Amino acid sequence: MTAFDFYQDLMGQVPELVQPLVVALAGAVPFIEGEGAATIGILGGINPVVAGIAAAVGNFLAVAVIVLLTSGARQAVVTLTRARATATVGGGSGASLNESQVASSPAVSANDGSAKAKRRAKFERAFERYGVPGVSLLGPLLLPTHFTASLLTASGVRKGLVLVWQAAAIILWTTLFTVISTGLVGVIG
Repeated sequence: MTAFDFYQDLMGQVPELVQPLVVALAGAVPFIEGEGAATIGILGGINPVVAGIAAAVGNFLAVAVIVLLTSGARQAVVTLTRARATATVGGGSGASLNESQVASSPAVSANDGSAKAKRRAKFERAFERYGVPGVSLLGPLLLPTHFTASLLTASGVRKGLVLVWQAAAIILWTTLFTVISTGLVGVIG
């Protein structure tokens, strides 16, 4: 049973009042996200507007938690790296690396040939070309918003900026799939 099937079955087992919560939970799952969750809700008989809103809210809340956790982790790494650099460079004389020097020394080199390095290099090329808005809005075509948001935040982009553009992407894609799903259900049903 796939995650999509699980949430579809769950929709049929809970009271109508709880169904939007199931849609929101499905929206929080990577690869289902707002787009798939809205479709689950519409196929389950929920009003398309309610399904779309619930799906987008569930997706955004999950992304917001990930952005906050990633931001905190990044800040801890930057702080630890600065402290180590201060202790190493000049034996604690107060010299330290700035944040751009810390951020530009990734743990995975783009030249090591691993799949992780190749994905990271692909993300960095897209980020340089399209910036935060482009990566956020086009990201769902390649990766779940959860991963895109995490990569942006880990790269040092301000969490507020990431959240604004991820919200825009979630609203755009969820609305698009809600309209398409509603149309398909209307044609088929």
